[in-house]
Amino acid sequence: MERYDLVYRLFDEYDTQTLREYQEFVDIFPAVDSRVALEHWQTATEELERRKDEIRTGFAAGETFAEVASRANRDQAFTALDLETKYGRDVNVLVLDVDETLRSAGGTDNEIPRETLYVLTEFYDAGVPIVICTGQTLENVKGFAIQGLGSEIVHSGDLSIVYEAGTGVFTPGHGAETKQLLYEDLEPEIRDVFDDIRSRVLPEAPEQLRRGCHLQGNEFNVTMKPNYETGSTSAREIIDEALVYLIDLLADAIAIELDSIGVSDDGESDSEAVVDWTRTFYATQDPEIRTVLEREGAYPDLDVGGVPDELSAVLERIDVAYYEADAAEIGSLELNKVVGVERALDVLGVDDPFALVMGDSKSDLRVMEWVTENDAGISAAPEHASEDTLAHVLETDELVFDRGQSVDVLRTVYALNRLARLE
Repeated sequence: MERYDLVYRLFDEYDTQTLREYQEFVDIFPAVDSRVALEHWQTATEELERRKDEIRTGFAAGETFAEVASRANRDQAFTALDLETKYGRDVNVLVLDVDETLRSAGGTDNEIPRETLYVLTEFYDAGVPIVICTGQTLENVKGFAIQGLGSEIVHSGDLSIVYEAGTGVFTPGHGAETKQLLYEDLEPEIRDVFDDIRSRVLPEAPEQLRRGCHLQGNEFNVTMKPNYETGSTSAREIIDEALVYLIDLLADAIAIELDSIGVSDDGESDSEAVVDWTRTFYATQDPEIRTVLEREGAYPDLDVGGVPDELSAVLERIDVAYYEADAAEIGSLELNKVVGVERALDVLGVDDPFALVMGDSKSDLRVMEWVTENDAGISAAPEHASEDTLAHVLETDELVFDRGQSVDVLRTVYALNRLARLE
């Protein structure tokens, strides 16, 4: 009998919804010091096994179908089967963004849900390495990773953290390769630009920005975050102002580094010309940045073809990122999440990756495009992801999940990995 027929039979003949409810209860039952509660958990565990045994005895590959039914619903199971049919292999590494992916300010109270954490431990137990790939600082990520997944998993040698969107990689348990500062490989003149911006970004900021923003404690990237609730009107207004300020500060730092760029046709000073050309360059690169510049009355409306070659050569190596009502950031285009993920996979020993990449932003999109171009995985995104990221996911495998429900895709891939083992 074909696998599709077997999956139809599984969900038609068995009460899989109740089975999943028992499984979830047993998995995430809180640790309590109560004899009555523990007896209730034991009773549920016995009922769970009884229901699984019914499936185990009803199929030749009964253990596989029992696990699929206890973790995935009908839609997830058939999606998993479609993915296995299309790609013919299982996922052997998870590459996961955190903010607005695993957790959501609007959907999970900015906490990674317990059911999500539990499914991640199931992947770990099955030998699937985990790469946490985020723009956050290393210390922040280590903290919630240990709290959520436990110190044993974080320090197992099978988990890697790509932090600050690819400027560093931390893989505990790998000796000299445990922490790799990828930004140290950049040329000195690029590092000097970042050092100059970092030293001046808050001291020279207008008073309103100093009151409304703080500098994220990055090792390399320069990231301004709002002192207001993420997503609020006040946060959007202050981050819009911060974006313009960072672009202009970047222009000034580059002008200092290059000494002189030249004078524009209308007689502006060198520094003013560099600012206008830098604004033009990034407005052309990113429609969101252009919108902000226009809204702030800072869009110069120049032809990007007029950007001096010497300036353009530097700007092409530096990334300016805008996350509405969340952050304005300057980073290196030579140090992005793809570079970090590649290094992490190398340290983890994943030589032939087929990854599940989950994320919501443009920096995650680069990783998604990389796995697509190299036949190295599948991608998933929340329904509120950036427009380009969502478009890519819809064009590939349509793995879009509701805000705060990353566990739905993880369950789908868990089922994929189980079904991929069937002959």
